[in-house]
Amino acid sequence: MDVFHVTDLNGNKLTDESVINYIEQSLETIHYARSPSMDGLTALELTGTDRVGLLSEVFAVLSDLHCNVVESKVWTHNGRIASLIYVKDCDSGTPIEDSQKIDRIEARLRNVLKGDNDIRSAKTSISLGVTHTERRLHQMMFADRDYERKPIIRTSGESPVVLVQNCLERGYSVVNIQCKDRTKLLFDVVCTLTDMQYVVFHATVNTAADRAYLEFFMKHTDGTPISSEAEKQRVILCLQASIERRASQGVRLELSAADRSGLLAEVTRTFRENGLNVTRAEISTTRDSVLNVFYVTDGAGNLADSKIIESVRQKIGLNNLKVKELPSIYHKKAEDEEKNQHSGGVGGAMLLSLGSLVRRNLCSLGWIRSYS
Repeated sequence: MDVFHVTDLNGNKLTDESVINYIEQSLETIHYARSPSMDGLTALELTGTDRVGLLSEVFAVLSDLHCNVVESKVWTHNGRIASLIYVKDCDSGTPIEDSQKIDRIEARLRNVLKGDNDIRSAKTSISLGVTHTERRLHQMMFADRDYERKPIIRTSGESPVVLVQNCLERGYSVVNIQCKDRTKLLFDVVCTLTDMQYVVFHATVNTAADRAYLEFFMKHTDGTPISSEAEKQRVILCLQASIERRASQGVRLELSAADRSGLLAEVTRTFRENGLNVTRAEISTTRDSVLNVFYVTDGAGNLADSKIIESVRQKIGLNNLKVKELPSIYHKKAEDEEKNQHSGGVGGAMLLSLGSLVRRNLCSLGWIRSYS
């Protein structure tokens, strides 16, 4: 028996009957197929080494090959990138099924992902499964062993704390996690435990303010607990990675515009030409319009200069590209500058914590008492 105490994204009690009914129906039905909106599309899977301008090159290749990007999600973590891109033929509007064209697409994208130094680990393929997109991104990054890579950016004070111990008298392994709360946190953790072939028998998840506390009692699918120190350390690394992959570093930019051929290639090229790196992206198309979300930093993963952000907005269109969320560091910097102006002093050099690059999460999972 599983009991969930949930709220809406603003922390309020659910009162919309249509939402409640949708939740009930969803929990009563097991969905094996992907979303109907993905029907009639060709799914491309990409993994490789992340670098500034990589997305620009990927979308430029797809545009050149007359592929229209309809939906896409892009994650980056520890210097790696994973993306699921749903495309259709620009001319016919149908799925791309010609084997020779598919081979050309895969080969050219693989060359882009390889760059100069990623010959062995760059991968492109046509997705044949029906897995949920975000679940598949976890699987792709897990298979790419992103959890073993040396972090390119280490956020100060924001790393999740994961502890693993065995409860021998009950035959379980117990995993405790403490981290910053955010939406889809439980989903990310449970996906990873499932993909690692663990079964959760009991769990307690609580949230307080912006913190989340998760405890899982689990075993292998064969009924045995974790058996070695090496396995314990692997579980810790994999769970930390599962929580960090969705972390949104940088400024959140939203592009809302009429859809047209080559739009993504142009927008991401503008990012690249101005030294902005995309750390996460969500591309969606509805009828003839697009709503694309990008999180951007500078080329080193640090805070992007606000003047560069505004310059990029001028080039793409102020009404089309809007700043939707600023890292808290922007507000702190503005407050410090204001204090310096009032005091008449000259502001000295500031050491900025990388941890403050992680955006403040405004939403929580609510109070969740038990999950198995």
